[in-house]
Amino acid sequence: MAEYIGYISAIFTSLAFAPQAMKTIRTKSTESISLGTYVIFTVGVMGWLIYGILQNDPPIILANAVTLIFAATILILKLKNG
Repeated sequence: MAEYIGYISAIFTSLAFAPQAMKTIRTKSTESISLGTYVIFTVGVMGWLIYGILQNDPPIILANAVTLIFAATILILKLKNG
């Protein structure tokens, strides 16, 4: 049961970043996005992904791999578009 809750939570927390990533890609506007927040967040997500890999915890790996893609996309666009 705990693993199912983990997967469901992984899906919701990962998908929470999809709208922001899609909007940022579509509009190319990053003016209202905090660079510091996304640097810290992206590094934190990378840490959680590494932790999940080391613990062999599939829900943590899934959630953070997907979230890292979205967060890194936003961060890269912020760095590129200022």
